[in-house]
Amino acid sequence: MTKIFNTLDDMDDFSGKRVLVREDLNVPMAKGAVTDDTRLRATIPTVSELADKGAIVLILAHFGRPKGERNAEMSLAMVTRPYAEVLGRELRFIDWDGAAEAVATMQPGDVGVLENTRFFAGEEKNDAEMVDRIAALGDLYVNDAFSAAHRAHASTEGIAKRLPAFAGRAMEAELDALQQALGEPEHPVAAVVGGAKVSSKLDVLRHLVDKVDHLIIGGGMANTFLAARGVDVGKSLCEHDLTGTAEEILDAADAANCTVHLPYDVVVATEFKPNPATRTVNVHEVAADEMILDIGPAATEALGDVLKNCRTLVWNGPLGAFETPPFDTATVSLARTAAALTADGSLVSVAGGGDTVAALNQAGVAEKFSFVSTAGGAFLEWMEGKKLPGVAALMR
Repeated sequence: MTKIFNTLDDMDDFSGKRVLVREDLNVPMAKGAVTDDTRLRATIPTVSELADKGAIVLILAHFGRPKGERNAEMSLAMVTRPYAEVLGRELRFIDWDGAAEAVATMQPGDVGVLENTRFFAGEEKNDAEMVDRIAALGDLYVNDAFSAAHRAHASTEGIAKRLPAFAGRAMEAELDALQQALGEPEHPVAAVVGGAKVSSKLDVLRHLVDKVDHLIIGGGMANTFLAARGVDVGKSLCEHDLTGTAEEILDAADAANCTVHLPYDVVVATEFKPNPATRTVNVHEVAADEMILDIGPAATEALGDVLKNCRTLVWNGPLGAFETPPFDTATVSLARTAAALTADGSLVSVAGGGDTVAALNQAGVAEKFSFVSTAGGAFLEWMEGKKLPGVAALMR
């Protein structure tokens, strides 16, 4: 695979160098405790490698949305202790006031966390003064936060143009996976796109029809496509005003020789609540008072057969209302099929987005996919074919 950005392998010697590392420490907290440390754990390979090789590691990150002002409730000081426990290292918290003096006392192998970059309006504005302030503290820059790469901020894009810039290990893994999924994929390629609304995924769908061989549409957005094909979807969630747009996407798929898969049997109910009375029916048999809440078993099995003939899969969004049982059935079933094909070595599977990660965890297969991205907005913008400023700044 073509390497189009510099990684830690392209850096000769870290020893004694001050390395500014952009990480994602924006973790959920309750009563002073981190409730999900996934993002903290993702930083371990890069931070540990740099520290073990004698770098002075200075971590840049944001926390919450303080909107350019200091806010004690969004200080990274709160994250420093739980983060130190995850890293298994001593961590030093560094306020921006007196940061230069604090960094000057640090020794090779030391790790420090700088205060929330978003306490300054210049961070999100990516202004030169903020970039100067950050650059003055370091010799090299490493971006390890793909989840923030769709933002052209001082700590993600501006600084990468000022100092020698490299991708960290988490960023490298993410970019390699994305390149393998849509950049230089092995065909046939399938994409699963689910979620509630077509309007939130229009750019994704338009981009994918030219990139993939099979486009599997699920979730509430499938109802809009069914309606575009003349199906009466009853009380289902449906954007009737977008049926014309759905038709345009279907036409574009035909022109690109991309097969679009819509469900032909569905699970319906008259109430949206856990475990209501349900029926499995052909899409043309949905009653006026019923809602489509999941894909049916016959369509799910057929989609599994599609994946068996593919070499690459990219997945964003559930197939049904997966948070409410039993409407997680199709998502769980297809995810397990994809996981089994990945284990066999016949499929490269890349998934991303918050609901998708939750659904794959529910199916017990997140660890079995080739790669699962925890980035939300950045993953979606990548699927839309957009240029991510934080990634572009790392390119050779």
